[in-house]
Amino acid sequence: MKRTRMLLCAAIFAAGLVFSLALRAAEEPADELVAFVVQLLNDKDKDMRALGLEQVRTEAKGEAATRQFAALLPQLPPEVQAALVSALAARGDAAARPAIVDLLTTSGNEPVRLAAIDALGYLGEPSDAPRLLVLLSQGSSAEQAAARASLGRLPGPAVSRTIADQLKQSPSLKVTLLDILTTRRAFDTAADILPQAIDADPTIRSAAMAALGQLAGPEHVAGMVQGILAAERGRERDAAERAVMQVCARIEDTEQRARPLLAAIDALPPVDRLLLLPALGRVGGPDALEVVKSALASRDSKQREAGVRALCNWPDASVAAELTALIQTAEHPAHRTAALRALIRVAPLPDGRTDGEKLELLKKAISLCTADDERILALQRASAIRIPETLRFLMPYLDQPAYAQQACQSIVELAHHRTLRDANKAEFEQSLDKVIQTSQDAIVIDRAQRYKKGQTWAGPTAP
Repeated sequence: MKRTRMLLCAAIFAAGLVFSLALRAAEEPADELVAFVVQLLNDKDKDMRALGLEQVRTEAKGEAATRQFAALLPQLPPEVQAALVSALAARGDAAARPAIVDLLTTSGNEPVRLAAIDALGYLGEPSDAPRLLVLLSQGSSAEQAAARASLGRLPGPAVSRTIADQLKQSPSLKVTLLDILTTRRAFDTAADILPQAIDADPTIRSAAMAALGQLAGPEHVAGMVQGILAAERGRERDAAERAVMQVCARIEDTEQRARPLLAAIDALPPVDRLLLLPALGRVGGPDALEVVKSALASRDSKQREAGVRALCNWPDASVAAELTALIQTAEHPAHRTAALRALIRVAPLPDGRTDGEKLELLKKAISLCTADDERILALQRASAIRIPETLRFLMPYLDQPAYAQQACQSIVELAHHRTLRDANKAEFEQSLDKVIQTSQDAIVIDRAQRYKKGQTWAGPTAP
């Protein structure tokens, strides 16, 4: 039996070769091979059907063969139809599209329909977008998910235009449509998305600002500012500010990044300008800093409050001196705490400084700490500075009960980087031994033991 199957496989591949050569010589399909594939597809043996499907996917080349295989679809049982549709999609020949569209129109079998919907994402054309949009609202939950994925893949800028136009007509689908446009990287639809950033529904506003963060350009920042103003204070507004930051960060000249936002702010009334200072801080840059310094020096408490938030949002350590001064002179404890946490956050950030300079700034931040939780946060951030001096900085904290557990965590994070670990093997051996003795976390201990043996470690995956 095994020998028979091997001979059969050999015959299949030989037939495929002959068929391919025949197609190159003349655009006439080889009925014998098609008949043979049909026989395989109808075989009760799953392995035999798989061999036939492999022929469809890879061996029998040419549009003529595609049309013949697609023509088989109405003759096959549903299970095989679904498999053949997937094989035709993998084949990548749009000549199969009409048969797949017909199958989607006529079949009531869900696996077949799902395969057809999925295939349109690879083989379809812009005229298929409306059909998929209907399924997005009227199909079963599985069909909606398949239509969403296919709309994300369906080629052509006209498809993105069709989806963007639907934003005006299908309020219940707006979040899904925005997600699809983002997946498509539909940059030319950013102007269509802007009105959704001020929608009455916070879920739609949030989805629109997230999409704009990926798709918008500097010319859209003024419109995105309205999205920030429309957002509820807290998580929604923070996310909206980050979306504007993402757009500005794509401007290559770092000193020019704040210009679009500053221009938008200048056109607003004073109350709105104040609300946008924290967003300006996220963008950063010398021009933004002058505006923030002015707010910090104001006698108006609201101006100073906005200035503090802006400074604490800064994207790099260029404001370390201003943060340090705020920590040392702020009248309100909350301002001091916010500035200290911001200094700890920016200290290890990659912004052109050397690792040694980053570590020195972090040490300075720790010297300004007055509470254990602040020092623990600084020890956590130390693991981002991957030099042996950081290991030496952390080691004394293993003997201090209040900080020992975080020091253990940060040391194993440093040890995770093999190049650093191997270049300083003796020091890491000693520190990992101490971690194993000190840590109360089984995962940290396991990591330390693995790194001592030169092994790798991967975090647990979600179920």
